Amino acid sequence: MEIDLSPRLAKKEYGGGGGSYFAWCPSELAMLREGNIGAAKLALEKNGFALPRYSDSAKVAYVLQGNGVAGIVLPEKEEKVVAIKKGDAIALPFGVVTWWYNKEDTELVVLLLGDTSKGHKAGEFTDFFLTGSNGIFTGFSSEFVSRAWDVDDKTVSTLLGNQSGKGIVKLAASFKMPEPKGEHRSGLVYNCEEAPLDVDIKNGGRVVVLNTKNLPLVAEVGLGADLVRLDGGAMCSPGFSCDSALQVTYIVRGSGRVQIVGIDGRRALETTVKAGNLFIVPRFYVVSKICDADGMDWFSIITTPNPIFTHLAGRTSVWKALSPEVIEASFKVPSEVENHFRSKRTSDEIFFPPPN
Repeated sequence: MEIDLSPRLAKKEYGGGGGSYFAWCPSELAMLREGNIGAAKLALEKNGFALPRYSDSAKVAYVLQGNGVAGIVLPEKEEKVVAIKKGDAIALPFGVVTWWYNKEDTELVVLLLGDTSKGHKAGEFTDFFLTGSNGIFTGFSSEFVSRAWDVDDKTVSTLLGNQSGKGIVKLAASFKMPEPKGEHRSGLVYNCEEAPLDVDIKNGGRVVVLNTKNLPLVAEVGLGADLVRLDGGAMCSPGFSCDSALQVTYIVRGSGRVQIVGIDGRRALETTVKAGNLFIVPRFYVVSKICDADGMDWFSIITTPNPIFTHLAGRTSVWKALSPEVIEASFKVPSEVENHFRSKRTSDEIFFPPPN
């Protein structure tokens, strides 16, 4: 049975006055389970606080909207309190404890994409909360907790019983959370909207690639990522990952058309995508996109920290590398057709502006 590659929107899992947590379900997007990929979105309202947690999956977090504060504790390290803003990418390896807070009027929205191959459920994140009504220590007896923390039973009862919220809570406006430190961003956060461009095609598009060079922690996560911003009517060249990697794409802004072609030259997907959609390109499948007049931005993770892509159009495509005779024989065309074909797309572009 062929897997449905149709894009999907996230569904709310839990939340309250402080915000909500949304996730994409493997039962609706089967490639999540097949590819061992998890996808979720955290949305915090003003004074919303996502309680400290760790996960069974390594992730890349990407700030889609707003400004806020994140607390990050790497195993056996001190807490890093970082200011986060739209465009920030954060690599979150296994064992990291995180919390998130929004003190601004604008909703803070964070996309979470990661590898669930070592998780409890294929295609789903499982978070373990340190506090709250479903916190880890609520499962231990008072004796175990009091001996572990070296406090009396009354203190245990207070610590475990006062926070009745689950996952996300709303703090009082007067409550003072720790202030972020500028130096804590170094090595933890990389802003894809302010970074030097890896690709910049006039009237075509721009790319910033997240890899081990600009954010070394992605090596521990095992994922690379990129932010692509396509100009109105432009096309992204057909291409595929040549290192057996899956590509998971979230549409950040705008809309457009997507085609994916797979085994035996069969078109596996032809659809229109819009902001909020998520879809997955299987290993070695070829994908291409044409955006609508207003342009389209997307953020993708690739299941390797330093991805390599092969493009099937443009000067750097495989067609320019193959000898003329091989192309003539492969397409069964005369030399004049091969010459005409070879003379086109002579630039290094991977984004093609709209036709004149």
